[in-house]
Amino acid sequence: MTEKTQTSPVRKLDGIELPAPGRWDIDPDHSNVEFVVRHAFTKMRGRFNSFSGHVTVGTDPLESKVQVSIDPASVDTGQEYRDNHLRSDDFFDTETHPEWTFTSTSVRDFGDHGLVVEGALTIRGITKQVNLHVDYLGVMASTPGGNARASFSATTKINRNDFNVSWNDFLESGMPFNGRTITIDLQVELTYHTEED
Repeated sequence: MTEKTQTSPVRKLDGIELPAPGRWDIDPDHSNVEFVVRHAFTKMRGRFNSFSGHVTVGTDPLESKVQVSIDPASVDTGQEYRDNHLRSDDFFDTETHPEWTFTSTSVRDFGDHGLVVEGALTIRGITKQVNLHVDYLGVMASTPGGNARASFSATTKINRNDFNVSWNDFLESGMPFNGRTITIDLQVELTYHTEED
């Protein structure tokens, strides 16, 4: 692939506008980290309100690296009692494990502007390899706020038992009250990090 060299935070690679190489920081005010899990006969949705991270975009996009940190105590499902239970040792044990992290180990092309980002996810001190399926949504050289921005969405599924988030209750039928599979959905907006930032 041939790259068009320019000073703008936006470049063209094979005719596609992409973020320029360098560090792009997650803007938490314009990003979301959400999850869905089965709860009895329906689905429970929640989010984390505190997170940070950045993407180091490579000259070759497949050499890019991702680092994300989530504060599990910031969980928000819209119900205080349930959120406090999730923070307890039954689930997240946020006093002992106040941070979750994701560190990418590889990026591969999935076609149609899609990528698979493989990395190490650490929850409750347990690290497992997971794959994020990422869609590139676009980049803008400037915005009303003045910063260049790039947008991505990503999703993955994990088994919470793999991370010792295994507490459960059971219905009279014997069916587990809470599902084991958690779908994690991320909508991420990045801002270009300059030397002046």
